[in-house]
Amino acid sequence: MEVILNGLYSATTYVILCGDFNINHLEVCSKKQQLESFLASFNLFSTVTFPTRIGANSSTLIDNIYIHINSHNFTVYPIINCLSDHDAQTIELGNLFNNNPKNHYMFTRRTDSNSILTFIDLLSYENWEEVFLEDNVNIIFNNFLNTYLRIFNASFQVVKRKEYNKPNPWLATGIRTSFITKHNLYVIYRKVIKHIIRNIVKFCPLSFKMQNKCTLTC
Repeated sequence: MEVILNGLYSATTYVILCGDFNINHLEVCSKKQQLESFLASFNLFSTVTFPTRIGANSSTLIDNIYIHINSHNFTVYPIINCLSDHDAQTIELGNLFNNNPKNHYMFTRRTDSNSILTFIDLLSYENWEEVFLEDNVNIIFNNFLNTYLRIFNASFQVVKRKEYNKPNPWLATGIRTSFITKHNLYVIYRKVIKHIIRNIVKFCPLSFKMQNKCTLTC
């Protein structure tokens, strides 16, 4: 069990452990304390507090469900099936899925006119001695790549930006594609309209002058 939990456990993984542990949790014993201490190291705590195996002369709690208690609102109740001496347990988790938007960070590089000019200047000042003075092709390539990446990373710095992940399950891929296409067409439409308006503005004074000339000649 320890090997499996070590492989599964992480800060973002919710583990639910259930089964017949063959340890009576209604009694205070060393085995129960060892099991609870071990599972507590993985932030797992028992949720069943009622007997799960009821016999003619005894009742024990050997079936249990372990979860992250602080992460869930839960309700546990037994299901008596009359087919086995072990009763089933049902657990209801009220906040298993959290649909609240969370802050996510996106890493991009700063690319503007100043960073591009800096990149060009640094490339022009580089003498590339480590590239031209070497005979081995592999070393030449590695030296070139290291120098280029050093200049590239110094010119285009990484910027951390916050973005909000808004859950929109209805926004399918087709709708997103249609939205992008519509936006691109709208941008083209605005450019065409601006060009037409400019031509009209230029043409109106000329047409007005030609009309005045025509009236004068007539």
